[in-house]
Amino acid sequence: MATRTKNPDNRSSNAASNSRNDRSGAFNWGSAGALAGVAIGGAALAFAANFGRKMIVESMSASDHWAKTLATEHDMVLKTFDKALATDDSQTTQRNLLLAKIVHALDKHSYSEEHVIYPAIRESNSVADAEKLEHEHGEVKEFIYRIKNMKTDDPAWLATMSEFRNSVAAHAKMEEEQIFPQLEAEIGEELNDRLTKDLAKASFMMA
Repeated sequence: MATRTKNPDNRSSNAASNSRNDRSGAFNWGSAGALAGVAIGGAALAFAANFGRKMIVESMSASDHWAKTLATEHDMVLKTFDKALATDDSQTTQRNLLLAKIVHALDKHSYSEEHVIYPAIRESNSVADAEKLEHEHGEVKEFIYRIKNMKTDDPAWLATMSEFRNSVAAHAKMEEEQIFPQLEAEIGEELNDRLTKDLAKASFMMA
């Protein structure tokens, strides 16, 4: 019967090799495990960044009265329009970036108003005002559709954006000078506080 000779050196060599393989499996950029780890890490960072951004938006919104928050959003989107209107036909990348920023801001703003403020306007027996505002939001969405389906180097792009801005500015002015002060005066302090909190939550959802 053959006798197997134990070879401690081989075991040591195999153990060292396995140890090296384990280490390279954890840190080797070419391995599937590492790529999965990078993907998971990237997703975690993205989630953390997004959650952090949401928290900032919520804390900012919650610190201001609802009418002030919405007026600030009006100002910010109109300033972004102004940046877009200052571009020329060669600045297609800049126009695309600014348009994306405008669309996101208006989507977030419209969601907040339609789910928080306009229902309160209806409940305060100003149904006609709420319907008019919702109709104007529909016009804004039509402008978004039109401009997103135009090439950013189209000679008509600036004229369309200018018309779009004027529509948003007129809507914002009516809200700030007529609708918001009237609603604020009618609903009382308690409901005003609730609208401020509800608006912050809506902003958090859409940030």
